[in-house]
Amino acid sequence: MTPAAPPSTAAVLVVCLCAEWCGVCRDYRQRFAQVQTQFPGVRFLWIDVEDEADLLDPLDVEDFPTLLLAVGDKPHFFGPLTPQTDTLARLVRSLIENTSTPALADPSLTALVARIRAAHPFL
Repeated sequence: MTPAAPPSTAAVLVVCLCAEWCGVCRDYRQRFAQVQTQFPGVRFLWIDVEDEADLLDPLDVEDFPTLLLAVGDKPHFFGPLTPQTDTLARLVRSLIENTSTPALADPSLTALVARIRAAHPFL
């Protein structure tokens, strides 16, 4: 059996769900952008949960920052993350390099990934 090829980095989506009123989020935004420069083929999005509440509905984000990572249309990580560049970089690198990581079996997250990709198409 041949091992699966790593996903195209263009298929990888990293979404930070934050709020402008959150001081931790405001501080994290620059670090999030810094990690983005390490993965030029990966799509990084910053979504303000209040500005795009309709997009996220019915999901309610309570902890900030909350990250959503997906490959293609499949979510692989969803949850709060410590606002550190090394932690985010390790998580993204692991997703790119480890093809055996199973997707999350949550239909609401799969639907969220589809809505985000439709609302924020690749340029």
